[in-house]
Amino acid sequence: MPRSTFLPFAKPTIRDKELNEVRDCLESGWLTTGPRVEKFEAALKAYFGQAHVITVTSATAGLHLALLTLKLQPGDEVITTAMTFVATLNTIEHAGGRPVLVDIDPKTYNMDLNQVERAITPRTRAIMPVHYAGAPVDLDALYALADKHGLVVIEDCAHAIGTEYKGKKVGSLGPKGGHIQVFSFHPNKNMTTGEGGCIVTSDKEALAHMKIFRFHGIAKDSFNRFAKDGSPFYDVVAPGFKYNMMDIQAALGIHQLAALDGFIERRNVLAHRYHEAFKEWDVFTLPQGPSFDHLHAWHLYIPLLNADKSPVSRDEILARMKDHNIGLGFHYQACHLFTYYKDTYGYKEGDFPHAEDFANRAMSLPLFPTMTDQDQQDVVEALAIILKKA
Repeated sequence: MPRSTFLPFAKPTIRDKELNEVRDCLESGWLTTGPRVEKFEAALKAYFGQAHVITVTSATAGLHLALLTLKLQPGDEVITTAMTFVATLNTIEHAGGRPVLVDIDPKTYNMDLNQVERAITPRTRAIMPVHYAGAPVDLDALYALADKHGLVVIEDCAHAIGTEYKGKKVGSLGPKGGHIQVFSFHPNKNMTTGEGGCIVTSDKEALAHMKIFRFHGIAKDSFNRFAKDGSPFYDVVAPGFKYNMMDIQAALGIHQLAALDGFIERRNVLAHRYHEAFKEWDVFTLPQGPSFDHLHAWHLYIPLLNADKSPVSRDEILARMKDHNIGLGFHYQACHLFTYYKDTYGYKEGDFPHAEDFANRAMSLPLFPTMTDQDQQDVVEALAIILKKA
């Protein structure tokens, strides 16, 4: 029998604390960037152990601001992965650069660092790794490579809030272990502000540049202009953007961040329960983290379908799970096969075979902190019926 209610692949964990804070924010009369954003940024600084954190409207906005610090010129290159949400590539384009893609490591789904080194040219300015599904890239090897070639690293951490690398939180690696990290607080991420994100950096010059461009190029904090002791007059020093987070969003984030470690713990429990449920299923290749010490944030749990062992296709599984009142996700299409990137750069099928294979076999199973053990059992049983494992 199908479930009586629909189980989505992701669902934000919103509790009374968040609801009450949002209500208080609304009643305060201050809805846009203000005291709650300041409080949230201070909490993020404490969480990462970094002096410099700014919030933004989305991780996409954060990546754009980070890339603008490079002051890219036509033909300048930024190396990134072929397996990511397309915002990673789009922001390179918007900042005036050329995205240069590399294939993924088929074991971790992260960018293949050996291919990164081969992709470096005299026009390369930066490397933009993605901590895919919450598994960290090998940051020691990555930064050694960047230092060797004099490159900036901008980490796309959209999947990685709560991820740890060798005992340290991604985003807390300090001046010698991190340049710029950008996080997402989208509703399907491990914590949420509705939409939103943050940028973490140890680079004071980059920070000043990003703060100017975050809000119209105005050379002072916007909300202070309307305080009792503020002045409504301001100067514009650059043609900036409207990328500032609102207090309504920060009202959620303050309490989401405080609960994040518990959210990650529950995600790990659920991921390991999936591992146990599927360990004898030859129809799946299960996700595995890297071999070095790390804490996987399990933003996504993505088994790969072994088509030669399956009675149905991956796309049929995605469709038939809805008949069981269960939603699966798909993350993602290989970026080089989107029309714009094929037409602009001449990418074609076969250029990045591991990313293409992943895209053809991947499915994201439901995974979120308020998911019950019975919810998860429903997923496993529905898959067992479809894959004839029942």
